[in-house]
Amino acid sequence: MMALELEEKNRVEIRVDAKEMKWVCDSSLDHKGRVPLRSSTGTWKAAFFIIAIEFSERLSYFAIATNLITYLTEVMHEDLTTAAKNVNRWAGVTTIMPLLGGFLADAYVGRFFMILLSSSIYLMGLGILTMSQFVPSLKPCGVRRCIHPRRVHELIFFIGIYLISLGTGGHKPSLESFGADQFDDDNLEERKGKMSFFNWWNAALCGGLVLGVTVVAYVQDNFNWGFANLILTVTMVITTIIFTLGKPFYRYHVPQGSPLTPILQVLVAAMMKRKLTYPSSPDLLHEAPSTRRRLLCHTNKLRFLDKACIIEDNDMSEGKKRSPWKLSTVTDVEEAKLIVNMVPIWLTSLQFGVCIAQSATFFLKQSSTMNRMMGKNFEIPPASIHALSAIGMLLCVICYEKIITPTLRRITGNERAIPILQRVGIGMIISILGMVIAAVVEKQRLIVAGKEKGGKARFLSMSVFWLAPQYLILGIGDGFTLVGLQEYFYDQVPDSMRSLGIALYLSVIGVGSFLSSFMISVVDHVTGNIGTSWFGKDLNSSRLDKFYWLLAALNGFNFGIYVLLANRHSYKNLQRNVS
Repeated sequence: MMALELEEKNRVEIRVDAKEMKWVCDSSLDHKGRVPLRSSTGTWKAAFFIIAIEFSERLSYFAIATNLITYLTEVMHEDLTTAAKNVNRWAGVTTIMPLLGGFLADAYVGRFFMILLSSSIYLMGLGILTMSQFVPSLKPCGVRRCIHPRRVHELIFFIGIYLISLGTGGHKPSLESFGADQFDDDNLEERKGKMSFFNWWNAALCGGLVLGVTVVAYVQDNFNWGFANLILTVTMVITTIIFTLGKPFYRYHVPQGSPLTPILQVLVAAMMKRKLTYPSSPDLLHEAPSTRRRLLCHTNKLRFLDKACIIEDNDMSEGKKRSPWKLSTVTDVEEAKLIVNMVPIWLTSLQFGVCIAQSATFFLKQSSTMNRMMGKNFEIPPASIHALSAIGMLLCVICYEKIITPTLRRITGNERAIPILQRVGIGMIISILGMVIAAVVEKQRLIVAGKEKGGKARFLSMSVFWLAPQYLILGIGDGFTLVGLQEYFYDQVPDSMRSLGIALYLSVIGVGSFLSSFMISVVDHVTGNIGTSWFGKDLNSSRLDKFYWLLAALNGFNFGIYVLLANRHSYKNLQRNVS
């Protein structure tokens, strides 16, 4: 009799497992609002549509961003300091706007529709930039060589690039989190696929970057800025259509209202119950009954917040609905702890964002003063040297995905190979080395500039490929830190805040750009008061080498703090059933 009962129980469990394997039970829905069928939705069949539009968006962004300082100095005729500040401000706004876009996508709009809306805004910006080069009244001026650009062109130009910032604000956090949503965390194979997704996502990003700073930049410098913008606009239209065609294959998460409200409820409930004593066991804390929502295990850190889920007699009265402002669940409390734990990691990542900002400003301007000839007749655009950063990142991502991860999985048995924050820290060390090399190369460039000052040559004899080591090394650092931060801020936020999590990652780059601009102003003011400013009217009268040494020192100090915080950090702990 007992054997028959055990056999029947095993049969039931097998049927349940088979059903869970057939359907995706992670609270997502298909395009008709049903529970998704695993075999026909999500995974790579859906991710490729999403990666396609990411490729074109990054193609457009980097084609504009990397050559923006060239446009501002050579077409708008801004001085170097003003142009660098404008680039940093635009880059900062572009990478901070996703905080708003990510919040709206998670809370109200949904990621799919936010992507479509922001793609439309992005296309408006590209269209305005294109018209500013073709419509006679909107051109910089009526002659080929413009000395004083029209005010209307400046106005239209900045409207165009800031519309792109607005479009990026909804595009970036929604698109990347929507792509990662196509993989089910409760399925072992799909969970491994999600880890690979972030690597190949950045490979597509690098592909867009390389084409943007080579092919499109060449068109900008040698043919016409308007024709280059037209190429970007058409490419964006095509990939938006491709993205829309993938609609039947996607898995969708319905927005559940503001993801910040439960966190605020935890804080309020904890304050109201601050005088209560802790129960003898964490098992006595309140948790919601099992639902499609993923539940978190209790942790002993930030125990003050645990008081929000201590049950009082009047909290669970018969016939009375639980007030989330008075009694939270363990999962709500643990999600609030996740956000609090993220703040120190976010703060110590900002200095890395300052280093990234140099690639699109001073590094690029350095390349414009150097010998860029390849052979006797071909001159590469200044922005094209930035492709080396993407190549370094691409090589790093491929090696990490194909060599490092499989090897370490076999050795350690850990499916992630390297813990996320260790991966981020490795990239930070590499970035310090990159800034040291940048300082040494710039010192050499200044020596060559001093010797050739009396010459009539437009460019220095020093080859632009002297900048290759710093670009490649910083690109490799990006392959560790940026990919690690993407995965960290997506994976470790509450499930209802995935888009906002990607926005937090992007804000590292955005706030880093603002900090870079702020540091330039402070260093310019301080060094100007005690002697000669490190930032002159042009590169040859500046001392960027000293500025790079300063960044390397600050990065080293920041890394020491990061290590202390990362060693004490605890990751999200799920109550997981793996199918």
